Amino acid sequence: MDKSQIPSESTSFWRDTLSLPKFRPLDTSIKTDVGIVGGGIVGITAAYLLSKQNIKVTLIDADELLNGTTGHTTAKITAQHGLIYDELIRHMGIENAGLYLKAADEAKQLIEEIIKTHHIDCNYKKEDAFIYTNSDKWLDNLENEYNAYRQLNINSTLSETMPLDIPVKSVLQMKDQAQFHPLKYLLTLIEESCNQDAAYYEHTTAIDIEYNKYPSIVTKEGHRITCKYVICATHFPFYDRDSYYFARMYAERAYVLGIQSRKPYPGGMYINAETPTRSIRSTKWGGSDLWLIGGENHKTGQGKSTLHHYKALQQFAEQNFEMKSCDYRWSAQDLTTLDKLPYIGPIKKSEDAVLVATGFRKWGMTNGTVAAKIISSQIVEQHSDYTALFTPTRFQADPSIRKFAQTNMDVAKHMIQGKLDNTENQLNQLAPDQATVTRINGNRTGVYKDKENQLHVVDTTCTHLGCEVEWNSGERSWDCPCHGSRFSYTGEVIEGPANKSLKQIDPAKLNK
Repeated sequence: MDKSQIPSESTSFWRDTLSLPKFRPLDTSIKTDVGIVGGGIVGITAAYLLSKQNIKVTLIDADELLNGTTGHTTAKITAQHGLIYDELIRHMGIENAGLYLKAADEAKQLIEEIIKTHHIDCNYKKEDAFIYTNSDKWLDNLENEYNAYRQLNINSTLSETMPLDIPVKSVLQMKDQAQFHPLKYLLTLIEESCNQDAAYYEHTTAIDIEYNKYPSIVTKEGHRITCKYVICATHFPFYDRDSYYFARMYAERAYVLGIQSRKPYPGGMYINAETPTRSIRSTKWGGSDLWLIGGENHKTGQGKSTLHHYKALQQFAEQNFEMKSCDYRWSAQDLTTLDKLPYIGPIKKSEDAVLVATGFRKWGMTNGTVAAKIISSQIVEQHSDYTALFTPTRFQADPSIRKFAQTNMDVAKHMIQGKLDNTENQLNQLAPDQATVTRINGNRTGVYKDKENQLHVVDTTCTHLGCEVEWNSGERSWDCPCHGSRFSYTGEVIEGPANKSLKQIDPAKLNK
């Protein structure tokens, strides 16, 4: 076996190196103080913070805990969120840029405090963070970002060198950041909140919220969780109610390889300024360093075959890091808002009992932690400095209007293209573990042949707003290019905003 080959299956290193507890599905209607939907860093951290204050918490997840974006992160705990501070100062002013920085720093401090309090062995390590470029076109951008750092008193340097031995022309260093094993950390938060009578349920899908005196979470099985507050921590809000989050965010996928190198890892966490994105950090794996090489961002359901993105990262690793073996591959999906700041708070002005946290733009360890802290503060009626900055009801004139138009023009383009695209009947040439799109009675239909030669046939019309899904070869899923919904090859929802499965079609109809 060639150890340099990309693994055939997508497996997160974090999930593969830890045994997580199992929880049964919810099988009856219940009452609680706070109902949380979503078992990632936001939901689990909120459950931990609230249960510590003797608030009864119930958390449900449609799948297993920590099997979404949190379980597939690169797990950097940093306030260096790409080239963001110069942009924030220009569009929102230095005060708001400073608040964003302060929120990220407080999230890092909270994570550190929890680790120390509970003596969590989660490979926590202080590291400097670096943004670098090897392109002349990006030198001014790094210079401008460095000037923003100085205005915000960020401990930083701008130079032409960094510990990682790859070609660079400029490097912006943010000192005293950190990294960890996110699931080892969050496992302790689950255990601690369970000790405070928090209840967790897996394989329990929320489909709606109903109102009487208090809101009730309605599950797919028809059970209800009646509570004083609902926290939507489902990455994309499962509940919208005319808030139009699908029109105010766009979904992107990114990819990660876990490799071993013949070189020792020099320390630090790295990301480039230009595209395609290249993110580099390491984690301990036994007695070795596992290098995490990430990037290749693109809008969900759009672009070339997703396997090409893994191959591009493999080529980058081989060219720069003397790759000895390629041991893991996985991908994650993230949402970006119009102004690049998360939406955290009441889902709309008229529904302050339903709180949402979304749009973390690939920086979920700090943004997700601060979201849990803000929402928990709002529930116990404590002041938060960040309420106005992150409120989901905001709409900045610049750059939001322009981004709103661009995002929704892109949606319209893919909506039309999906309905008009040419499909070819390639069923006779379909090999195991391949998919194609054909038509049955004029209807666009997706066909996947699994490794046992069994066909799985679905209607490719996304159940959210009717766009046509595209095949994702890297993850064996059907992905929507309009709003980022994802479905398994058998049609079940993997990620929202869709909450209904693709229609399954009898394979026998392919021969008619």
